[in-house]
Amino acid sequence: MTAKEKIPLSAPSSTTPRFNARESWRIFGIMAEFVEATERLNAIRPAVSIFGSARTPPDHMYYMLTERISRLLSDAGFAVISGGGPGIMEAANKGAYFGKSPSIGLNIQLPLEQAANPYQDISQTFQHFFARKFMFVKFASAYVVMPGGFGTLDELMEAMTLIQTGKSRNIPIILVHEPFWRGLLDWFRDRLIAERMINPADLDLIQLIDKPEDVVEAIFKHYETRGFLPLPEEHELMLNL
Repeated sequence: MTAKEKIPLSAPSSTTPRFNARESWRIFGIMAEFVEATERLNAIRPAVSIFGSARTPPDHMYYMLTERISRLLSDAGFAVISGGGPGIMEAANKGAYFGKSPSIGLNIQLPLEQAANPYQDISQTFQHFFARKFMFVKFASAYVVMPGGFGTLDELMEAMTLIQTGKSRNIPIILVHEPFWRGLLDWFRDRLIAERMINPADLDLIQLIDKPEDVVEAIFKHYETRGFLPLPEEHELMLNL
């Protein structure tokens, strides 16, 4: 069979034009999200994106650890970007909010609405996950990844994939709290590397750090021979992200 024979013709429908028009206007909405967020966030560099569970209560060790890391980053001159919601996202915003640098929340509209936490100097709301995820990457000089669930793992894997494939500049990706991440890293070695799904050097993209002060030091060490802003060639790379 030819490709033409395999692909069926669209069934005629009286509703098709209406849905086509809605899809076209949706594209403008997506463009507007990119433009508005870029204009609002363009002046907040250098920044660090912090990820982690939305389910972590304020009295949990992970929450307090995140708040401490965020406060140190803020006082060191880094704006802190989080997902704007509760849990570790709130802890990240809270630490920065009471520090010297801006606290940014990139909120997302969900069917079960995510309530924005109150510790945001800049609050930007998105309808589309991919526009929001783009902003996490675009404005970050480093990723700090706290314990979390599917959303946290999604952000981690996307960052590693973009850097591994050369689609994004090489920034520090720091996993915090070794006991939480140990099993995943062992699986990377025992399965992905052992079965040649990735190269051993790909694990060098991530660092495992437990102490808040060491997180800040690792970021400064990465940039000790250059500035925090993207180099001209990196800026060009980010335009094609």
